[in-house]
Amino acid sequence: MSKVLLLSAPYMLINPEPYRMLLGRFDIELIIPEVNERLEAAQLLQYAGQFDGAICGDDRFTAEVLAACAPRLKVISKWGTGIDSIDLAAAAKLGIPVRNTLDAFVDAVADSVLSYALAFARQTPWLDRAVKAGRWSKLIGRSLSESTLGVVGVGRIGKAVLGRAQAFGGRLLGNDLVRMPAEFLGQVAVKMTTLDEVLSQSDYLSLNCDLNPTSLHIIDAAALAKMKPSAVLINTARGPLIDEAALVDALRKGKLAGAALDVFEDEPLPADSPLLKMDNVLLAPHNSNASPTAWARVNYLTVRNLLEGLGIDASSLRPEDFPQTYT
Repeated sequence: MSKVLLLSAPYMLINPEPYRMLLGRFDIELIIPEVNERLEAAQLLQYAGQFDGAICGDDRFTAEVLAACAPRLKVISKWGTGIDSIDLAAAAKLGIPVRNTLDAFVDAVADSVLSYALAFARQTPWLDRAVKAGRWSKLIGRSLSESTLGVVGVGRIGKAVLGRAQAFGGRLLGNDLVRMPAEFLGQVAVKMTTLDEVLSQSDYLSLNCDLNPTSLHIIDAAALAKMKPSAVLINTARGPLIDEAALVDALRKGKLAGAALDVFEDEPLPADSPLLKMDNVLLAPHNSNASPTAWARVNYLTVRNLLEGLGIDASSLRPEDFPQTYT
């Protein structure tokens, strides 16, 4: 008997037909909904009981959704790493495994963090705008070697950020709940310290931690008050790590020099967000994972995770089945 898959991962929906053909080899039919960044719980409930497996992005698989999808739903295969949009406790109680792809976008995200730090340090976007507007004006930049970069969340991506930043010669600070391996500390000259010291000493502060109950709004008004007025906040992890209203207030009052945000509390970013009108903020549409090589690898691993979760032999699946083209 054929299986039914709910395919809602946005990057795979750029061109879903290859996946329809590929999964057809395994007797899997697709439900392809219309997705604008993610499916909310109410949208998922419309398909409850209709699918055996799901390949999702940041869809809101709440306890209510999972209960409605059970017992038919046998596996959720998350495209990428973050699974904070899925009620893991409810999934475990219902016996629905949740699989993701670790180390999915380490290089791409770490590169993005450094690109934001360099953009602010060298004033590149603002120099470009000025010249194109007919203004031949000098702006004061700085070298990263003169700066302190702090990383909150020194996991796979945080380590990659610090490793790259070390080449620029600046001071490096890190904060994490987990003790760092001696091997890493021997390779990267980072001082692991308290969150308060990272906040107060960093010229560029990068958030690279998971979103969980302990990290929700880890950057709130109190945290922002501890940062230098000249500092720049960089978030390529999860939007709700930052209390966005508090960030807007700090930027407006000059308590923070700037922010680079790839993720937001609400996505897509609402059209009335004050952030859209702030010249000292760089914005991106949750795109720091952009990398054809990484996407192809994640597509392969996500499909493999799905097949294995459905009890289907995935040994015939090959990475080359997933080309590095996205048009």
